[in-house]
Amino acid sequence: MSQSLQGKVALVAGASRGAGRGVAVELGAAGATVYVTGRTTRERRSEYDRPETIEDTADLVTEAGGHGIAVPTDHLDPAQVRTLVDRIADEQGRLDVLVNDIWGGEKLFEWDSTVWEHDLDNGLRLLRLAVETHAITSHHALPLLLRSPGGLVVEMTDGTAEYNRENYRVNFFYDLAKTSVLRMAYALGHELGPRGATAVALTPGWLRSEMMLDNYGVREENWRDALEVSPHFAISETPHYVGRAVTALATDPDVSRWNGQSLSSGSLAQEYAFTDLDGTRPDAWRYLVEVQDPGKPADVTGYR
Repeated sequence: MSQSLQGKVALVAGASRGAGRGVAVELGAAGATVYVTGRTTRERRSEYDRPETIEDTADLVTEAGGHGIAVPTDHLDPAQVRTLVDRIADEQGRLDVLVNDIWGGEKLFEWDSTVWEHDLDNGLRLLRLAVETHAITSHHALPLLLRSPGGLVVEMTDGTAEYNRENYRVNFFYDLAKTSVLRMAYALGHELGPRGATAVALTPGWLRSEMMLDNYGVREENWRDALEVSPHFAISETPHYVGRAVTALATDPDVSRWNGQSLSSGSLAQEYAFTDLDGTRPDAWRYLVEVQDPGKPADVTGYR
C-alpha cells in the first residue's frame, strides 16, 4: 500500500497517542496528508497529564512518508471543530477520510461500579467525551468529506457489535459509550451510503498503547514481560495494527461493501492480508470468546 493514498486528506480526531496515533502514522505511511488533533500539545497538557503530543504524532506521520499537520482542538467545542474543518477546506479543498477516535475516558470510569455508585460527574463527562465529541465532529466535517466521492468515516470504539451485544462492558457509562459509537457508525452508514460515502465502526484488540504499557511497567521492546502478570496479554497488538486496518479500508475501491458494519483489526487482517509490526495477525475478539472468557489457559496458538 506504499503511497497509495498520495493526494488524499485525512483527519484523525484524537491522535495524541494510542490507536489514533497508530492510525495517523499508517495513513501517513501510505502517503496521505493527515491532520491530527487533540488537547495535548508541547505547550499544554490535557487532564490526562501524559507526555505524548499531537505535534509528536504529526512528526511521526511525516517521517513515515506523509504530511502530518497538528491542530490543537477540543472536540467538545463546536466553534473549534468548525474552525478546524474550515482550515482543512481552505488548505486542501477536500477531506477523504475522517477517523473519530476521540475518547478521553481512562481516568473517569470506575471498574465494576454500578450507575448509582459511580461518580456522576465523571460518568457524564465520559459520555460527553466519548459520544458528543464524535457527533460534533461529524456534523462539521461530513459536508467537506461529501464534496468528493468515496469518502470514508471510521468510528473507533472498543468491542465489536456482536461482542458488546452479548457482554456487559466494565460499567454502565463505559458500556453505553462504546455501544453508542457502534450505533453511530450504523446510523452514519444510512446517511452517507446513498451519498457515495462509507461509514464503519472499528475496534482494535487488546491494544499496547502507551498507557497500557505503562500500566504493566514495560516498554514495547519488552512487552512480553507483562505476561507474568497477565498471560492473556499475549494476544495484544500495537496501535499500528488498527492503523493498517484503516489504511486497508481507505485504499479499497470496494470499501462500500462494509458500510454501516462493525469491524475489528483482527478480522480485517484476514481479509486484507496485512500484519502487525511483528508479522503476526492477532485476532483478539475471537480469542476472547473462545479462550479468555471461558477461563481457558492463555494460548494464542491459531489466534495470531
